[in-house]
Amino acid sequence: MDDSPARARLVVGLTGGIASGKSTVADMFAELGVPIIDTDLIAREVVEPGQPALDEIRHEFGDAIIAEDGSLDRAAMRRLVFSDDDARRRLEAIVHPRIRASALEQAATAGGQYQIIVVPLLVESPIREQVDRILVVDCDEDAQIRRLMARDAESEGQARRMLAAQASREQRLAIADDVVDNAGDVDATQSQVNELHRRYVRLSSS
Repeated sequence: MDDSPARARLVVGLTGGIASGKSTVADMFAELGVPIIDTDLIAREVVEPGQPALDEIRHEFGDAIIAEDGSLDRAAMRRLVFSDDDARRRLEAIVHPRIRASALEQAATAGGQYQIIVVPLLVESPIREQVDRILVVDCDEDAQIRRLMARDAESEGQARRMLAAQASREQRLAIADDVVDNAGDVDATQSQVNELHRRYVRLSSS
């Protein structure tokens, strides 16, 4: 990224598979005072009622994915896109450009010694070209499946389909500059985050 007074010296892209613990790690950095730009939150904002993206989604997929209150039925949309690759690509074509534009706009004004952009699908995202380092939150796939089933009440079959629709663990690790192993307890994860924070502060000052 081009350096300018409006952006942090260092921009870290934080990624990881679904239910790997990205939000937990991002929250730990936030507690250390690091600006966090979360594309999951942006993704929710761009499909709120009244937003052009929701109208496009309704036109593309029909009323079956619209809830009674006029909002996006996220469960119905999730079932559709994780069972139909073409549907997933069509949804991404609608929302991803908007998410990217909003994320980069927020990053330009977030400041901080360094900042973190949380991007679940960073392997496939053009935002990958806009970050200086990539931090992968990693855990084994069995742990992801257990967490998904507990967190979202997904069946094991649906959980595995959701994992299969994303980049593989090996693909994520292949692009990583840094890795947080989130297979252990909270204290172990916090220790890794603290060390990375010190490293990023040093890098941003160099």
